Amino acid sequence: MAENQTIRRLGAGVRTAAIDEGLRAYMNRVYALMSIAMIVTGMVAYVVGSDLKSAVSGQPTLILSPEILQFMFASGFRWVIMLSPLAVVFLFSATINRMAQSTAQMVFWLFAGLVGLSLSTIFAVYTGMSIAQTFFVTAIAFAGLSLWGYTTKRDISGWGSFLIMGVIGLIAASLINIFVASAALHFAVSVLGVLIFAGLTAYDTQRIKNTYLQMAGSGNTEWLEKSAIMGALSLYLDFINMFVFLLQFLGQRE
Repeated sequence: MAENQTIRRLGAGVRTAAIDEGLRAYMNRVYALMSIAMIVTGMVAYVVGSDLKSAVSGQPTLILSPEILQFMFASGFRWVIMLSPLAVVFLFSATINRMAQSTAQMVFWLFAGLVGLSLSTIFAVYTGMSIAQTFFVTAIAFAGLSLWGYTTKRDISGWGSFLIMGVIGLIAASLINIFVASAALHFAVSVLGVLIFAGLTAYDTQRIKNTYLQMAGSGNTEWLEKSAIMGALSLYLDFINMFVFLLQFLGQRE
């Protein structure tokens, strides 16, 4: 009897170690996918934003001509640039289960590029130094919040509904402020945006971790790969939005 109990304990320990190792590999995969998406976004935003800044100041552009930039950002097409990432992310979330893993990954990179295109105007509005400083602050805050969400023993799954309601409220308030142009409302949206996406960073990290633990041992490797992509997308959106809202506080305009 004692030997059987020892064997069971050893077996449980081996399974726990395997799950922990698998979880670390899974989270590393999530963060790697997110990091690549951030690089894609940053490269597209910098290249297009640099040309836009040059065109605005009357200097020669490197890649895109002033005529193309004017069409992209000074005509109705700018709404396509602004809204296409939102359309892609909703379509992606709805159809990922029918996609191959490689296709889902390519759509993720495409989405990251579209976000970079929509963010390129910040290089014509804010100084490069303030953008870099805000990115650094966001990276530190994100790392701390994500680490807390991963390591905490507290169940924060109840935050989800409140945070999602907060995001919906942010979108509604931002749309309203396009027409009323209220400085007070803009400030309130920025403050709440930072707080909401800070909370979502911790919440999403714990959710991604728990999703793996629930599916560990299922043998469905393709599902886990797609789940890692969706997890990376969630954290990527948290980072980008926190960066944008912080930039409204810390960014210095040209």
